[in-house]
Amino acid sequence: MLKTPVAAGAQAVAASAERAPVRAVLACLSLSILLSSLGTSIANVGLPTLAQAFTASFQEVQWVVLAYLLAITTLIVSVGRFGDIIGRRRLLLAGILLFTVASVLCGVAPNLWLLISARAAQGLGAAVMMALTMAFIGETVPKTKIGSAMGLLGTMSAIGTALGPSLGGVLIGGFSWRAIFLVNVPLGILTFLLAHRYLPLDRLVTKPERAAFDNVGTLLLTLTLTAYALAMTIGRGRFGSLNLALLLVSACGVGLFVRAEARAASPLIRLASSAIQR
Repeated sequence: MLKTPVAAGAQAVAASAERAPVRAVLACLSLSILLSSLGTSIANVGLPTLAQAFTASFQEVQWVVLAYLLAITTLIVSVGRFGDIIGRRRLLLAGILLFTVASVLCGVAPNLWLLISARAAQGLGAAVMMALTMAFIGETVPKTKIGSAMGLLGTMSAIGTALGPSLGGVLIGGFSWRAIFLVNVPLGILTFLLAHRYLPLDRLVTKPERAAFDNVGTLLLTLTLTAYALAMTIGRGRFGSLNLALLLVSACGVGLFVRAEARAASPLIRLASSAIQR
């Protein structure tokens, strides 16, 4: 059946209207990945400057990086489950907002320990952004384009990681160490506005369909990784009895985590071994 010029034009306009939100969503998700990966690498170059600014040892200032990484590592597995419970759009908006506000707090922190606390909050926001961007790809991108969309997100992650050290050096040299955190603020605001405007609304989920949240597993994973990080950093380069005790706590934490996951109704990590389950 031949199409009239008017019908063809209307169809083209409709197709364009469908593509525009997808492009806007991809821009939002790409910025989310870029910001979270940039936050991982940009602080590394600032550690010597932070040590001078706060008159602290390298073992102390490296927690500016470790707090961010620990927050991501311990929470990124749980974020997807939590998003199923309260809604992915709502959680992603909260994560972007938390990341942006925490970036402001990092930039104005008056002492090292407030900076480390703000970095942990920033890492929590980054964990939400990293985990849920992948989930939104399946909801918003046509199946034939999912591969290219995932490739785009991977590219943005690599760009953020590679850009961090050079951008951080330029910002510290031209302004101060505070600029490496404040640079996230305008990008965070833009990402939040795009997400609020273009992300699809959360689908209402009935109570029986909602997955439970593994509180015990999340707590054990957090304590285990924190104990290991402390064992590797405290002591100013010397390995003493406290380091050994923390390593033992970390090893016990691994065993308790495996045991908890084997018994949990909705575990963070499903253990395939039937021997463990018994």
